[in-house]
Amino acid sequence: MSKKETITVQGTEIALLSHRKDEYISLTDMAKYKNAEATGYVISRWLSARYTIEYVGIWERTNNPDFNVVEFNNIKNESGSYGYVLTSKQWIEKTEAIGIIAKPGRYNGGTFAHRDIAFEFATWLSAEFKFYLVKEFQRLKEDENHRLSLEWNLQRTLSKINYRIHTDAIKEEIIPKNVTKEQATSVYANEADLLNVALFGKTALQWRGENPDEKGNIRDFATLEQLVVLSNMESINALLIRQGLSQGERLVQLNSVAITQLKSLLDNQNLTKRLTSEQ
Repeated sequence: MSKKETITVQGTEIALLSHRKDEYISLTDMAKYKNAEATGYVISRWLSARYTIEYVGIWERTNNPDFNVVEFNNIKNESGSYGYVLTSKQWIEKTEAIGIIAKPGRYNGGTFAHRDIAFEFATWLSAEFKFYLVKEFQRLKEDENHRLSLEWNLQRTLSKINYRIHTDAIKEEIIPKNVTKEQATSVYANEADLLNVALFGKTALQWRGENPDEKGNIRDFATLEQLVVLSNMESINALLIRQGLSQGERLVQLNSVAITQLKSLLDNQNLTKRLTSEQ
């Protein structure tokens, strides 16, 4: 699970978690709107209703290949009877559900549900509460999309700048005067493959031979970390070219840069995940 975000709905702070590449909303926090002292009881009352069981069952059958349908049918048959109670923990353990999850922890823990299910819970709580929950959730997603758009444009601009620095250095220092366009293009491709070999260990043509059925090129299948390093390598290669280093010498240095930077990025990523999981 990734870093927790929050939204506030009618004075109630509600946590969001990114889980299975989707958004999960805290049912525990939402239940405080109804009864802040007995959130587990509120969730259990909702989950015990036959309509709720049928709804979350449909969601699981659609999204969860490991859903225990036999146990689900047993639960559905028992639901609606006098005094029947189903907790979120029982639901998860018996059916291997993924739409509702329990996150341990005194401060950041609680019961979370996929937004499709959480919105259904909000309907049960209050039509007004659901209205403002959906509205606030949409506002958050719009803000995130706007931020991602700005970041993407910044990264794209940076990549263009680095690419221009790189190609200008090649044009000024490697390509002889009065070469044809075809010759110039060949040199650019050669330098691009220098970076490919330094970072991926193979040329674009070698990758294509190993992946004949894939659409795109070797860089289309790079990770975000590799793309960041590739952008840095373009600037470094431009500097090495101006220093008069041969391709062989530059390949060794660029490969060392790729190894060092990728290790650093991945180590920081693992540290961040570990720190987040401990919170």
